[in-house]
Amino acid sequence: MRRAAIERDWTQGSIVGNLWSLSWPIMISQMLNMLGPTIDMIWVGRLGSDALAAVGVSGMAVNVANSLIMGVFTSVRAMVARFIGAGDRESANHITQQAFVLGAVISAVIAVIGIFFSEQILAWLGVSEGVISTGAAYMRIQFIGIVTMSIRMITESAMQASGDSVNPMRIAVIFRIIHLGLCPALIFGFWLFPAMGVEGAAWTNVITQTLGGFMGLWFLVTGRTRMKLTFRNFRFDPAVIWRMVKIGLPAAITGIERSFANILLVKFISPFGTVAVAAQSLEERIGQFIQMPAMGFGMAGGVMAGQNLGAGKPERAEKSGWIAAFCFTGIMVVGCLVIWFFSDYIVRIFNSEPELVAVTSNFLKIQIISYLVFGFVLVLSQTLNGVGDTVVPMLVTLTTMWLVQVPMAYVLSKTTLGMYGVRWGIVLAIFLRAIIYIVYYRTGRWKHKKV
Repeated sequence: MRRAAIERDWTQGSIVGNLWSLSWPIMISQMLNMLGPTIDMIWVGRLGSDALAAVGVSGMAVNVANSLIMGVFTSVRAMVARFIGAGDRESANHITQQAFVLGAVISAVIAVIGIFFSEQILAWLGVSEGVISTGAAYMRIQFIGIVTMSIRMITESAMQASGDSVNPMRIAVIFRIIHLGLCPALIFGFWLFPAMGVEGAAWTNVITQTLGGFMGLWFLVTGRTRMKLTFRNFRFDPAVIWRMVKIGLPAAITGIERSFANILLVKFISPFGTVAVAAQSLEERIGQFIQMPAMGFGMAGGVMAGQNLGAGKPERAEKSGWIAAFCFTGIMVVGCLVIWFFSDYIVRIFNSEPELVAVTSNFLKIQIISYLVFGFVLVLSQTLNGVGDTVVPMLVTLTTMWLVQVPMAYVLSKTTLGMYGVRWGIVLAIFLRAIIYIVYYRTGRWKHKKV
């Protein structure tokens, strides 16, 4: 990658061009991050339903821990972007140093809890003894690797916030390709590798995430990205760490409570049978791929808004968020037309059972309505997180999730809408969120957020 491209000034030039240049590598990185668990599920599925259930349920618990870590490191993006925009690379370096300290502490605490209480966590979820035994082994290994996983998150966040989204994408491509070959080898014992079953899937994640973390660290330390990380004159800075916690904790809470709310929605839909539960899970999986452009535009919008605020250009910062939201909305207009006319074909990529195809297709068509405004939810919330205003997204999500989405999903599921009422409850909450974000973003209060 040419040095001129790495050093590009994101506070100058075309906002649309800058957004696209920043967002497409992030989209690919997000897609590759989603492929890891998908690959695991495909191969583990060949070991039987107990193994598949063990990885699926254990993965939910691990995702809660990941949400906490990723939420806290939202502050890394916000603070590094702000200092890079202000031309203060020394402070950006200092923030990244402290992030490694915070990451080590948080991930170590989570690892201890996960390793020693994995059986209790799975038992609380109410799964069978066989699933608990297999799932606990999977969880322990995943939590062993959570420290090095935090290194990958920090390095990725720092590079993207500095304006370099291409090198994190390259790192993701490398370690996911290795994941693709290593996963079946460790599960089934191909080549020189022992057959480890479900534990092989867990070790694959630990090995590849560790590789990704140290590759990212190498890029930063050697200056092959926009930032050159150095630990010279390192000093422990409790004040900076506390600022990072204050910014990141609301984002962490947002991710965790969203995970719990999704579990409740499955509980509401489960009385309608296995097909309904499978359709819910399948729609969520397809929805994750649909949301990928929004994550890319949202993170890119957050980086640009943060850097422009740091450069003293608040109006350009605001335009970055609006343009990112409208770009995604334009993409989704086309995407919704594709879903409406080809939803059956999309579902058959995953499963061809007629009843499941019909129900999932209907779920997707209901969700189309919310996808049209989803850009203003995910993109604007990511932009606010990117400038360090994480409390508002937390409050918006908490109120709309627990006062609208969950109650309405439950109530509507008891009407003639049946299982489709759960999806309509989600749609109503997303519309309300979109309105709140648009109104708040227009006030411009977030421009005065200090990091």
